[in-house]
Amino acid sequence: MEQTQSKHQFDENGLLIHPEDWSRELAAELAKEESIPQLTDIHWALIDALRAYYRKYQAPPPVAMICRELDLNEWCCHDLFHNCLAAWRIAGLPDPGEEAKAYMSAE
Repeated sequence: MEQTQSKHQFDENGLLIHPEDWSRELAAELAKEESIPQLTDIHWALIDALRAYYRKYQAPPPVAMICRELDLNEWCCHDLFHNCLAAWRIAGLPDPGEEAKAYMSAE
């Protein structure tokens, strides 16, 4: 994470301090740090859905709902990113708050 962190600022949970700095290239770097070697079209669909929901509501979405909307099983976030907090981090979204982080980091 050293190289990524030198260009961007992250908090203690690895979340971007300045979400406006997010890019698809940064997402690919962050994914590799989460042991996801390549982001597939399905990964990108979920990332884009998370970002769109946050943009609209300024809150984390019910991830199972997003998965169903993408015609994926309700555990798609865990299947693709290991946990929801990793997906949130890769999507470049800001700190969702302590309560949300608690359920997002559950495996």
